Amino acid sequence: MSEIQSGENGTGAAKRNPLKWAIGAAMLVGVAAVLYVIVAASFKPSGPANLNEFKRASLAKLDVPASPRAAPGTTFFDEAGKPVTLADFKGQVVVMNLWATWCAPCKKEMPTLAKLAAVYAAQPFKVLPVSVDRDADLNLAQAEMAANPPLKLYRDPSYRMSFEMEPRAAGYPTTVVYDKQGRERARLSGDADWSSPEARGLVEKLLAER
Repeated sequence: MSEIQSGENGTGAAKRNPLKWAIGAAMLVGVAAVLYVIVAASFKPSGPANLNEFKRASLAKLDVPASPRAAPGTTFFDEAGKPVTLADFKGQVVVMNLWATWCAPCKKEMPTLAKLAAVYAAQPFKVLPVSVDRDADLNLAQAEMAANPPLKLYRDPSYRMSFEMEPRAAGYPTTVVYDKQGRERARLSGDADWSSPEARGLVEKLLAER
């Protein structure tokens, strides 16, 4: 009788062991799946940051496109007269400011752009003040830059940049913010305080992007 019971117990254990193995395997698969999701999420590139939080106070008129816009391939000129394009500044956060010496709001905001440039001088960041002044007024544009270090003069006397942006510049000043990939992420028509906390927050958000 004891032998029969022992045999029955052995058969029951044999039946239970495959079930234990199946449960254990399922648990291991579940754990592996969770770990995969966590690891994959940590390496997944983040999308463009939402910059609408900076659309306030001095940047209340900020236009943040639903998706990044391509930068124009327009040629303009640096202070030495060398032709450059926005692609030359890829890898940096760029604040391009279209301005003119005959534009009072442009001159009003220029010191704030100079302050912004100074704050992030050690970062991959660039302020590009692109003057649309005619060649005859080059000395006036140079004087404006000399009064607002560390800004450097860039020029587009043909107005090509203004018309080749999509959409076109609505007037002056127009300031366009590009990310490190060279994409337009925000734009503001009219003057603003570019040394304000919200302006710095916008720049820092883009600097933090990979």
